Amino acid sequence: MRNRNSKLLALVVVASTVLIACNPLKKMVKRQNEVNYELTPNPVEMHGDSIAISLSGSFPEKYFNKKVSATITPVIVYGGNSESFDVLKLKGEVSEAEGTVIKYEPGGSFSHVAKIPYKEGMEDAIVELRIKGEYKGKTKDLDPRKVADGTIITPKLVMSSDKAIMGADKFVKFTLEDNNVELHYLVSSSSVRGSEMNDSDIKELKAKLKGWNEDVKMEFNGLTISAYASPEGELSKNENLANERAASAAKSIESLLKRAKVEVPEGFSAASGKGEDWSGFKTLMQSSDIADKALIIRVLETYTDGTKREEEIKNIGKTYTEVSKKILPQLRRSQANLVMKHHNLTDDEIKVLVDTKIDSLDVEQMLYAATLYTDIAKKESIYKSVSSIHSSDWRGPNNVGFIYVSQNKLADAKAEFTKANGLSANNPVIQNNLGIIERLNGNLDAAMEFYNNASGAGKEVTQNKGIINIIQGDYASATSNYSGVKSFNSALAQVLNGNNNIGGIIDGSDDKDEALSSYLKAIASARAGDNDAMIKHLKAATSKDAALKAKAKTDAEFIKSRENADFQAAVN
Repeated sequence: MRNRNSKLLALVVVASTVLIACNPLKKMVKRQNEVNYELTPNPVEMHGDSIAISLSGSFPEKYFNKKVSATITPVIVYGGNSESFDVLKLKGEVSEAEGTVIKYEPGGSFSHVAKIPYKEGMEDAIVELRIKGEYKGKTKDLDPRKVADGTIITPKLVMSSDKAIMGADKFVKFTLEDNNVELHYLVSSSSVRGSEMNDSDIKELKAKLKGWNEDVKMEFNGLTISAYASPEGELSKNENLANERAASAAKSIESLLKRAKVEVPEGFSAASGKGEDWSGFKTLMQSSDIADKALIIRVLETYTDGTKREEEIKNIGKTYTEVSKKILPQLRRSQANLVMKHHNLTDDEIKVLVDTKIDSLDVEQMLYAATLYTDIAKKESIYKSVSSIHSSDWRGPNNVGFIYVSQNKLADAKAEFTKANGLSANNPVIQNNLGIIERLNGNLDAAMEFYNNASGAGKEVTQNKGIINIIQGDYASATSNYSGVKSFNSALAQVLNGNNNIGGIIDGSDDKDEALSSYLKAIASARAGDNDAMIKHLKAATSKDAALKAKAKTDAEFIKSRENADFQAAVN
């Protein structure tokens, strides 16, 4: 009886062994927990418009039957939806299916990369592997294996802070106008002769004085005088002579002004003697018809000492006599410049004309006028007047378009920028602004092309490029384009590029008080492993915007802190 039971038990064991050997899929199911899977990144991340994953794993020895094939499908499950990544195909050593071969005896490893478009809602998700084995036409599903959480969507925080550029006015509050006259002297004299005060340039100056004195827009700004001696005689005497000529010229011109009832305050005149005028001598020689001028110029270029120069030139004999008649008298002079300050219209005057006679303003005054108002409708009205009255100037329609961008009237803005571009083709400012329209309409490649054509328009262009860089997942370029800029997007680019030290960037920016700025600080702190700072910044963010509580609950940036009591208190 005992012998019979032993034989029966042996038969059962053999039968069971054969049964298992004939059902390799059941064996794979039974040992499925021995298979190693790793998916990175975990949590998964959105970059550009996609979620990319890298899956690797290994099978133990004597697991993957030689005739078996299998498929592994990574699936992201979110809400009531799911989306599958590309399937990984594996097969045993003698399987006729497609796929990577996994050996039976030693086992084997595999790797797989895949990408899917990001869809709204995927931020609160898991990624699981769905594995199906096939043997001789029969299939078997293994248990789904969770391999990751997801999805980090921090790039979506990028602010639409696209920076359009105004066509700037060239209005100036005043202009300085030069009025130059010359007084000439006899040799070795510093006395201003009466004939000099009746020369044509002095008469012209006298004629202007009365009108300037009566014009409230004209102001006598100052008098500058530079006086010279001809390069003949002793150097020290000539230096003193030049100073004396400067003083006599100042006295003569000031007397002229006072007779015209122009107030001459102390410090109005700045007179200086320049000594011997060798530079002027050379210039006059070069333009003269003196026969030996080349020889004289060579002397000037050979010697630097004034006394030696004069000696060598006198040695030329007859030529020096000609020089003393044609050249030297022109160098015995004082050059006076009466500088007038011509005041433009005052701000109040411009505002009056805006409302009463706007067409009397020139284009620069009109463009400047718009800057005097904070009311957007008033600005728009003025820029439209620029566009109609000064219709050939591109800044009118460009600036109307600028206002339309701020009002999110993209179609209207594009029409104005296109009009401006027709007046000033390929203008970098307009190219930048057309790029913004394309970016806001989702045409990133077209926008970047416009920005690339906007070189020289200003720092706004690189910041606009930085927005596209972030959206497209090119964080190194975004960081470069935001270099030196303190803004939310600049800080975001740093975080996405691996730098969590963003406090200085945020705190020095105009965005420092925004709720999202505190939220970004919380993300940076979480990435840096600083839980206390993360909680502090998260509380600051949610106190400014309560809607961020719900976002933080599902934000994969905080997945490691979800069970933390302080985190729970901050988001509930």
